[in-house]
Amino acid sequence: MNPYICGKTKVIMNLNRLFIAGCCLTLLTTSCVVSKKKYINMQQELEAKNKQLTDNLGQTQNKLFQAENKISGLNNELVVKNSNLEARDERIKDLKEQLTDCKELRDKQLDQVGDLTVLNQAANDNIKETLSQLEQKDKYINLLQAAKTKADSINLALAINLKGVLKDGLEDDDVEIKVDKTVVFVNLSDKVLFKSGSAVLSDKADEVLANIAKIIQSRPDLEVMIEGYTDNVPIKNNCMMDNWDLSVKRSTAVVRALQEKHNVNPNRLIAAGRGEYNALVENNTPENKAKNRRTRIIIMPKLNQFYDLLNPNNVPE
Repeated sequence: MNPYICGKTKVIMNLNRLFIAGCCLTLLTTSCVVSKKKYINMQQELEAKNKQLTDNLGQTQNKLFQAENKISGLNNELVVKNSNLEARDERIKDLKEQLTDCKELRDKQLDQVGDLTVLNQAANDNIKETLSQLEQKDKYINLLQAAKTKADSINLALAINLKGVLKDGLEDDDVEIKVDKTVVFVNLSDKVLFKSGSAVLSDKADEVLANIAKIIQSRPDLEVMIEGYTDNVPIKNNCMMDNWDLSVKRSTAVVRALQEKHNVNPNRLIAAGRGEYNALVENNTPENKAKNRRTRIIIMPKLNQFYDLLNPNNVPE
């Protein structure tokens, strides 16, 4: 409670005590003179004044409490306003820093614009050169596409022709013709051309090679590689040292037949032996071993022909 109110309350209470004591003293000294009725009236007046003083004190205390609450509310508002003011000052500080950064960025951009103006001619020259290079790349891409289209057409025609001449007299398992990238493969099982463990061509081989030679001679711009393959069963006798030897001798036997019996230009022929390696399947069953014993005829463009396809002067308009 407010010290001022407490002090005032004590003063009023002391005055009441003095007033009561004085009245009592008066009554004692004048007891003979003052009547009982006057005493009662004086006591009632005293009680009324005490009640009035108590009511006034309560009202004063209530007003003081309201004033204190209002002061507390005003203090709270002051704290909030001070906090808002600090936040505003901080925001203003941030905005000033951002403004400074923007000015610095603007100055840098102005400098860059000046530099771009100086380099404008050089940039234009570089753009022209880049466009020219892109144009050359487009021509090269068109060239590759044209070369691939031409090679695909050649290979497709070869594959169709080979299938046509080899379909008669051969089982499906004995011959395989496929196109792979820029070449045509013809895989012939060993029983079509050779006896087991031998590099001597059979009678049936002559007919098969004659049909293949017709296709080869119709395309003098292509080269022909003959590859010999074996299974993994070791071989060694008076004629053969090992599977390498057998595969090479089988390929050279086919090359000789194409040259000597079927008049294929030997400058277009290549003989190669692959031995038991580069097998199609694992040599774990008789059937798989039979698949690996084969002669492969590869028909492919000559290197100089391939480079001619890539000649920039041959780029289609």
